[in-house]
Amino acid sequence: MRLNKERTLLVTGGAGFIGANFVLGQMAQGVSRIINLDALTYAGNLDTLESVKDHPDHVFVLGSIGDRPLVEYVLNRYRPDAIINFAAESHVDRSIDSPEAFMQTNLLGTFQLLEASRLYWRQLPDKAKKSFRFVHVSTDEVYGSLGDSGKFVETSRYQPNSPYSASKAGSDHLARAYFHTYGLPVLTTNCSNNYGPYQFPEKLIPLMINNAVQGKPLPIYGAGANVRDWLFVSDHCRALERVLEAGTPGEVYNIGGNNEKTNLEVVDTVCALLDEMLPQSPYRPHRKLITFVGDRPGHDLRYAIDASKIRRELGWEPHETFETGLAKTVRWYLDNASWRQRVLDGSYRGERLDMPENLA
Repeated sequence: MRLNKERTLLVTGGAGFIGANFVLGQMAQGVSRIINLDALTYAGNLDTLESVKDHPDHVFVLGSIGDRPLVEYVLNRYRPDAIINFAAESHVDRSIDSPEAFMQTNLLGTFQLLEASRLYWRQLPDKAKKSFRFVHVSTDEVYGSLGDSGKFVETSRYQPNSPYSASKAGSDHLARAYFHTYGLPVLTTNCSNNYGPYQFPEKLIPLMINNAVQGKPLPIYGAGANVRDWLFVSDHCRALERVLEAGTPGEVYNIGGNNEKTNLEVVDTVCALLDEMLPQSPYRPHRKLITFVGDRPGHDLRYAIDASKIRRELGWEPHETFETGLAKTVRWYLDNASWRQRVLDGSYRGERLDMPENLA
């Protein structure tokens, strides 16, 4: 029986970093029933969803978007008004070391999800069919690497340089094709680097925080000169809400924080915050823990997002600067050491993956 909620959302990958933050944000607003489909691979973490574990408006389903019979069952059982597809293998390093899983989930899995969604959408009553939306969440890495100037816009040419970005580029093309061929109301978003609470600790910022508080080396690829645009995860989730509510089917929306930083600048800022927040730490100044390691193969030099379209058309603006967002992030990890430790008790050991010597 449908609950008295404004909408039912199928969120795929809702136990991962961005997906879980989106789920928790929606649940806090109390306007959506969430059907959360996640395969719980290494980056999926039910601890993140502990606060909504027993909530009647949050239904967790263990499974993959590549499992077509399961996806069809979920769609027909829960009758969602929209789908937000976060499900993806997402770490560049892992894609270099083990690319097959990225093709299976990001490309073939997205195909199965789109096809099941098309068949479900096709049989909806006219009113529900008109309002249905499929939001495909992607990355700025599909555009390749920038030089010293310029930014990615929605019409930038795709030039993926890693197995991860290639698999996401392929999924973006599938999403576009399903809109143009079948009319499925798909919207695609391409975001810059997210950071914030609940991020899996192989990513740059949580890895640096975790290593620094333990006095371990802070490994930075190359000279740390690679530039990324940083987006606080709650700002990203608000942007996705706007795309879901007011975006035009068939359109692409780039979402960025307008916070370009080199990797070295990011780590320096993390270290300075830890020096301030942990005045008794025996590892102060934490910057002395920085270690430069061999660069990653095919490491893109610079990403930068032009988010003027979503600002202009949907009225979205980020709330956090890099400084305010990073301070909140460091504080969250320090205050949630038990969450961090439970994640690290799993198979991940905190190493930087795919060093060049491992690729021979």
